[in-house]
Amino acid sequence: MTDLRQNTFFRSFLKVFPLLLLFISVFNEFDANYFGVPFLSFNFAYILIFFCTLKAIDHFGYGLIFIAGLINDTVTGLPLGLSSFCYMIICVFSSYFRSITLRPTIMKDWLFFLITISVANSINYLVLYLYFGVSIDYRFLLVNNFTTFLLFFFFYVVFGLYYKKFIGKSDV
Repeated sequence: MTDLRQNTFFRSFLKVFPLLLLFISVFNEFDANYFGVPFLSFNFAYILIFFCTLKAIDHFGYGLIFIAGLINDTVTGLPLGLSSFCYMIICVFSSYFRSITLRPTIMKDWLFFLITISVANSINYLVLYLYFGVSIDYRFLLVNNFTTFLLFFFFYVVFGLYYKKFIGKSDV
């Protein structure tokens, strides 16, 4: 029986899987209200985009991230381009952080992620409030930021294990 890493189709699928996961997450806007918790939500796309652009993952280009933002705007009913703009802000922050970091650690990445999602969510909600008159529920904004921040640690470990096991990247 052949090793799964030697199978070219399976290996190609594993390289493109994070991108497929991004498009699935923007098509299906996750909300934890199904569990009966009214304000609990997190932004999985932010976590995935930050991790993949921070670690310079192949097959995860900025153009595809921009298209994923347009799809997210269409699905959620936001003004077209707002999510793409926020996704690009996350890409800029993570690529800047990647270039200035000498010794990457999970704690540095985790704290910088908090700053990044705070800026992206603040810009998102300010544009919605100032230009489109959407009222802002600050409790939702804070809970979303905090929950996304806490879950980043878990997904960072999971994605790191995924890349070490299946892709063989050494910088993750």
